[in-house]
Amino acid sequence: MRTPSPGTGLPALASELARVTGRRLEPRPGRTVGGGSINHCVRWESDGGALFVKLGPEASLEMFAAEAEGLRELAGASVLRVPKVLGLGSAPGQAFLALEWIEFGAGSARAEALLGERLARLHRVRARRFGWHRDNTIGATPQHNDWTDDWPRFYADRRLGFQLARAARRGHGAHLVDRGRLLCERLGEFFDGYRPQPSLLHGDLWGGNWAADAAGEPVIFDPAIHFGDREADLAMTRLFGGFGRAFYQAYEAEWPLDPGAPQRVALYNLYHVLNHLNLFGGGYGAQAEAMIEQLLASLR
Repeated sequence: MRTPSPGTGLPALASELARVTGRRLEPRPGRTVGGGSINHCVRWESDGGALFVKLGPEASLEMFAAEAEGLRELAGASVLRVPKVLGLGSAPGQAFLALEWIEFGAGSARAEALLGERLARLHRVRARRFGWHRDNTIGATPQHNDWTDDWPRFYADRRLGFQLARAARRGHGAHLVDRGRLLCERLGEFFDGYRPQPSLLHGDLWGGNWAADAAGEPVIFDPAIHFGDREADLAMTRLFGGFGRAFYQAYEAEWPLDPGAPQRVALYNLYHVLNHLNLFGGGYGAQAEAMIEQLLASLR
């Protein structure tokens, strides 16, 4: 999606942004900034400082609302910096989410260690059950968070099972889907002797969703939050890289993981690989199938 031009709704967008943020804005946004492949993101100057504004079609409003609520939930834990939510709304043809602009600096081992330590503290924020009070998204994919007391069932049905059903509808192969469903049936075996607690999770913690601010403090953003097994957040940090030894050492020093955690890394990352398959296709199908076979073989 492109930034609106002056003749196609930009004045109305600027006016609504000013209304909901309570700031005087420049008549048009400044430069486009990185914000992933889903939304168009811009820096927009105001009398109260720059805004980071995500733009999408009007249908994106619910997704933005869930993101805003997730950021507020993370901020409420008071352990890791997240961008402040400054405004949410829509103008004709546009939905927007306005966030605090944060200047990022260079990463460092210190920032990674602080992230690891504080993530462990975030995970100590608990709920009585697994899930969340509303659905949200993982990337552009719906993520269902109905509360449940049973984590393996939650993960089998609302995470892997949901992605496998989408894969089946997209024609990604009966063998992958059938073997994935068999894995879901046996998923409880991965939790013999281990009882996860419902921890507050970022939910989409890959290397592109954290950075260090100008003072070297870690910042997390673009969440897909829910209350689940803390190992799921740690597993995703290993999927695409972006986290060094200092991060893992600091996390373990603050709150050591269960000895069986390494055996569940692929189980948790399978969810994200299946999501990438459903979003992008390509080689993710072969990767997902190999992971499923590896996980099933580990149960023999």
